[in-house]
Amino acid sequence: MTTGPMVTGIGTDPGDLARERLRRWRLVLGGDQADGTGCALSGRDAAMDGTLAALYGKGDKPQAGRERSAGLGASAPSVARWLGDIRAYFPSSVVQVMQRDAIDRLGLASLLLEPEMLEAVEADVHLVGTLLSLNKAMPETTRETARAVVRKVVEDLERRLATRTRATLTGALDRSARISRPRHHDIDWNRTIAANLKHYLPEYRTVVPERLIGYGRAAQSVKKEVVLCIDQSGSMAASVVYASVFGAVLASMRSISTRLVVFDTAVVDLTDQLDDPVDVLFGTQLGGGTDINRALAYCQSHITRPAETVVVLISDLYEGGIRDEMLKRVAAMKSSGVQFVALLALSDEGAPAYDREHAAALAALGAPAFACTPELFPEVMAAAIEKRPLPIPDTA
Repeated sequence: MTTGPMVTGIGTDPGDLARERLRRWRLVLGGDQADGTGCALSGRDAAMDGTLAALYGKGDKPQAGRERSAGLGASAPSVARWLGDIRAYFPSSVVQVMQRDAIDRLGLASLLLEPEMLEAVEADVHLVGTLLSLNKAMPETTRETARAVVRKVVEDLERRLATRTRATLTGALDRSARISRPRHHDIDWNRTIAANLKHYLPEYRTVVPERLIGYGRAAQSVKKEVVLCIDQSGSMAASVVYASVFGAVLASMRSISTRLVVFDTAVVDLTDQLDDPVDVLFGTQLGGGTDINRALAYCQSHITRPAETVVVLISDLYEGGIRDEMLKRVAAMKSSGVQFVALLALSDEGAPAYDREHAAALAALGAPAFACTPELFPEVMAAAIEKRPLPIPDTA
């Protein structure tokens, strides 16, 4: 746990720097007799140490002297106070990590069903995933507060991701629609001149174009169909959040027809809710088994223009259905002209645990599976639209 952002007024004097190092080590080690720092905390530092102790204490047998012992108490008010404290002492990025650790280490998920808790938390993608996993158990008194928390995160993601996504995909769509025999008013003169500079005639001071470049008359009609097929098993929570936001962004583009499908052992088509990604998210049900084959069968049945379709499977590939049938469907879609993209995750965390055998089998079919960050996703989609090699990260 870094305490760097809390340091103020530290000079360059060697004594000051040494004391600051001891202070940091004392906060990290927790003040047991074995910490060896000999550093005593007071005031704000002592209060900060208390918030860390509540979460990261050892929780073993009491020892002499002051010692950390994990525990926030069982009531929502005590947890809400702790949430307020950590927001006072730590920057937002650290608060989000501590919240996730509190939910995982101390079993606080059930307390998120209480409105006062939701009003105290720092909202982020992981918190949204936890709320969605609790959706079916959520009482009506909490549901509106939970929706407000989810909407705050979704709107922040849309602001961060939408503009670049639309710009990147619009360029890809334009390039994929380029034609070589355009009508006069459809000629793209800038690209035509650039492509024909070698045919410049100095004596006439002009370019004689051998090849015209332009766009078809149906430039504003639907050019591509995108199917997002999202695994909603519990481990894919962050991916579900990001995919829902991207689905809404894609659906807002007139030249892309977007379908969004989520699955576990059942398949749910949420396409008609894409105008509001919050509705999409609350239409998911995180957890349960996985039947990729069944989900792909549903997607395949709705493909009408294979050569103009991109199917994006977002899954850790742990298949509970029929493995061989799943692979046959992928092969059939690719042979029909579908651009098939397999993402092990769509999040900032990198690749989760995944089925390596299935990933290797997809790669053998020409559909390599890799983890994708939200920042890279527009580039991946642009490459798929233009039918060029995908920008697979080196760490995949």
